Amino acid sequence: MAPRPVALLLQYDGGAFAGWQLQPRERTVQGEVEAALRRLLGHRVPVAGAGRTDAGVHALGQVAAAEVPERWEPEALRRALNALLPADVWVAGAHREVPGFDPRRHALERTYCYRIGTDAASRGPFRRRWEWGVRGPVDATLLRSAAAGLVGTHGFQALSAAGPAREHWRCRVREALWQVREDAPGLEFWITADRFLHKMVRFLVGTLVDIGHGRRPLADLEQLLHGDDNRLASPPAPPHGLFLVAVRYPTPHDAGRP
Repeated sequence: MAPRPVALLLQYDGGAFAGWQLQPRERTVQGEVEAALRRLLGHRVPVAGAGRTDAGVHALGQVAAAEVPERWEPEALRRALNALLPADVWVAGAHREVPGFDPRRHALERTYCYRIGTDAASRGPFRRRWEWGVRGPVDATLLRSAAAGLVGTHGFQALSAAGPAREHWRCRVREALWQVREDAPGLEFWITADRFLHKMVRFLVGTLVDIGHGRRPLADLEQLLHGDDNRLASPPAPPHGLFLVAVRYPTPHDAGRP
């Protein structure tokens, strides 16, 4: 039988990876998944992902797709992959998709979460891998006001990494908010948008935390949303606090739904 797409819901700790995308002589998540599939199927099977997470960025809901022979039931494939993958990558779910399914092009929205810690223990050995330990008090009211200003369609050229010219830098943000964490002292920044530019969430968090610390005024954010120079933004937050949480698709695509 001809291969059909299988959607894989992936979780990974990005700390030991050079990111999602294949890179020469670098360890990547895509490379590990493709290596496991090669061992199972005896030949290379390209794997496409919904988002190209950077080095150090984690995922709770990355969606990937691979063309796999019909004889492989999705649940059996999930178990077999987990037996071969390293401990920092896990296939949380798998199901058949429609022919031509593309996890990146068919995605409607992606949701990211960035975690910050506000106590000394956030910089200790048991938490520092998965959150940014910030020093000093952070004004949560200011953070929430700044996040509310992100909702809607804006240009994010000044709040993303420089790169090749593109048609536009607009992203439609459906939700952006800060929540108090329940597991430890600190906050979480949640953002859902139709697309994200390179390092956009990290530039946003770095700038918002500076606003919350009183190091720059709230009005700066509005200026950045109308600007094109990322040198005016705050330095991007470190990658280890960032998680790709979920990817939303239209029916019949249901990969990555919470």
